[in-house]
Amino acid sequence: MEAQARGLLETEPLHERDEDTVAGADFSSMLSEEEKEELKAELVQLEDEITTLRQVLSAKERHLVEIKQKLGMNLMNELKQNFSRSWHDVQTTAAYKKTHETLSHAGQKATAAFSNVGTAISKKFGDMSYSIRHSISMPAMRRK
Repeated sequence: MEAQARGLLETEPLHERDEDTVAGADFSSMLSEEEKEELKAELVQLEDEITTLRQVLSAKERHLVEIKQKLGMNLMNELKQNFSRSWHDVQTTAAYKKTHETLSHAGQKATAAFSNVGTAISKKFGDMSYSIRHSISMPAMRRK
């Protein structure tokens, strides 16, 4: 009895084969003519309500477009706003801040390293220039 009761209370969704079984079952024999008529009337009413809701939704969507046009809002403006909002959201995350800080620090280190390399190269060129001038001028001085 417990397994049977538990089966009735299960909350798992129907699987495709279960849906096929339910769809293929003929429950109409279990209903009286009066119940069938009530269900048919309810079905017609639901279909009418769905049609009405679709019409109302369509009218509201058209009205929304009209209001946006009057306000000068278009797809491009909305995309810009969404992008700006998303970019702001990204920039305020802890991960972005940490990454930005790390990359900024790395950039400063790289700039300092390149500066040091540039200074060293300049010094070497200066030393080479002095050495070349000195080696050129020495023979000329000896001839005098």
